[in-house]
Amino acid sequence: MNTTTQALGPLTPYVDKKRYLWPLAVFWPLAPMVGIWLVYQTGIELFYAAVLVFWYGVIPLLDTMFGEDTSNPPEEAVPSLENDRYYRFLVYLTVPMHYITLVVSAWWIGTHDISWYGFLLLTLSVGALNGLALNTGHELGHKKDRFDRWMAKIVLASVGYGHFFIEHNKGHHRDVATPADPATSRMGESIYTFSKRELPGAFRRGWDLEAVRLERCGKSPWSLDNEVLQPAIITVALYAVLLALYGPLMLIFLPLQAAFAWWQLTSANFIEHYGLLRQKKPDGRYEHQTPYHSWNSNHIMSNLMLFHLQRHSDHHAHPTRSYQSLRDFKGLPTLPSGYPGMFFMALFPGWFRSVMDKRVVEWADGDLDKIQIHEGCREQYEQQFGHKKAA
Repeated sequence: MNTTTQALGPLTPYVDKKRYLWPLAVFWPLAPMVGIWLVYQTGIELFYAAVLVFWYGVIPLLDTMFGEDTSNPPEEAVPSLENDRYYRFLVYLTVPMHYITLVVSAWWIGTHDISWYGFLLLTLSVGALNGLALNTGHELGHKKDRFDRWMAKIVLASVGYGHFFIEHNKGHHRDVATPADPATSRMGESIYTFSKRELPGAFRRGWDLEAVRLERCGKSPWSLDNEVLQPAIITVALYAVLLALYGPLMLIFLPLQAAFAWWQLTSANFIEHYGLLRQKKPDGRYEHQTPYHSWNSNHIMSNLMLFHLQRHSDHHAHPTRSYQSLRDFKGLPTLPSGYPGMFFMALFPGWFRSVMDKRVVEWADGDLDKIQIHEGCREQYEQQFGHKKAA
């Protein structure tokens, strides 16, 4: 059996029990083609929705059934895990999967009769799964190798969100859990309100950060060295080819699937730091971020689908650490479900707040001053929870 091991003693090598389950994250982006095949076999266009049902319904049920995995690789095993190329190869392999799904779906839509609701269901299914291109780009974009970083740009280009490469690494990780971060949601804020702040704010921050870098190098922001423009050029070229090959329906399909892919990232950003706030030090600067400034989830099924993205607390503490090495910690702010279940819950703001607000208040030990609260909601929360001043 091929395992990643590191000697912890003569009889206690570490074995990654998830090693041969991680390919689930590689092939899951191909799932829309299962819906296409089912429609081809049966003529029933509701099968285009199979991905959406599985993503928002079945995976949360499987998370409940399989529970959580709080086990960690020992630190002695981390170097061998990080150096095991098998894990990186899986992420590389995921990149073309997003392109295959996009191109095959574009071909199907452009060359087959499809009803308006079938078109909508398939487009949303492609967007939901190609939203994971942002997760693939996230994993690769944090690495230092030039090849990894270009692979991140290429996969992000499939959904036209290349600025994430700069914005996330240099902006979000710097400003997370502070009012300066458009990608940190506030307690009481709905995902719909959050999206109007997060989506444009992320693009502006990514562009501004890259413009500053290029200015320091004596270059124009419109230079081809601009790492926001590089994936954007790939996106334009890719979408232009698909439009030329498959016709005017691409003018609806491509932006709509991309927008729903963006919504998956917005959903992740919304839940990952909801209400959390780093405190200011006496010198006016914010305290250094810790694992306790991110919501964590150890749910097994969704973590396998997402390359451990849900172990978000350790990721923010150690951004370059690869997915197979991420750890859980005691006492972390913890989500009640994996990301797909939380994404669905977030669509219903009242339900989401009824579940999450009490967790945020508990995290802050009842001190509302330690929470990021949405404008206009403070009085409501004081009435609901009181206002305990932490010692």
